[in-house]
Amino acid sequence: MYKRILLKLSGEALGSKENVFDIDVMSALGAQIRKIVEEGCEVGIVVGGGNLVRGKQFEKIGLDRVASDHIGMLGTTLNAMVLAAALEKNGVSAKVMSATQVDGVEGIDVEKARKLLKEKTVVIFGGGVGEPYFSTDTGSALRASEIKAEVIFMAKNGVDGVYDSDPDSNPNAKRFEELSFDDILKLNLKVIDQTAASLCKDNGIDAFVFNMSEEDNIYKAVTGKAVGTVIHSGK
Repeated sequence: MYKRILLKLSGEALGSKENVFDIDVMSALGAQIRKIVEEGCEVGIVVGGGNLVRGKQFEKIGLDRVASDHIGMLGTTLNAMVLAAALEKNGVSAKVMSATQVDGVEGIDVEKARKLLKEKTVVIFGGGVGEPYFSTDTGSALRASEIKAEVIFMAKNGVDGVYDSDPDSNPNAKRFEELSFDDILKLNLKVIDQTAASLCKDNGIDAFVFNMSEEDNIYKAVTGKAVGTVIHSGK
């Protein structure tokens, strides 16, 4: 069991094909996180906003990249607020912090976040890095560095690790059990963007890529089960 982790969730992880926010899905997610916290792990979360907004959609209607990214950051903060409510309903203490200013939501306070984590409160970070042109991957690497997480758990929908090519189009694609961030950068693998990979490598933070669609896989991953690909920082 890790002592402190950063869990990266997509916005789609909160819903289903029928609902942007699915009560059953979020209840199951909350139950897994409750078990992790009860077993002694301190949990920070970065959640995306793809279930609500995607920048490319806005670009098609005439908004530039900067405006689109700011809308996306607001979407991640909304998702963080919904996720916090779902966790509280499942008996998990949760706190939202956002890099994007939203009335009623606290800004990023690293020292307070670390204190809350020690008290077994799950801290959910919204708003990305607070600036356009940066991905949720980079936001996750930044927050993991700030809270001194040991590892980033990158929960994917339907993808059970890192492959040397797209397994959907190549039936012979090879899944890696272990990689380094140097391998990610050298092979130009698309599982994490290069800025985020460099941040993780420089700060000694490992990553674990796994499929969250399988039942209890978040819990299994955090408790050391081999359900994905480990990316080592080399430190």
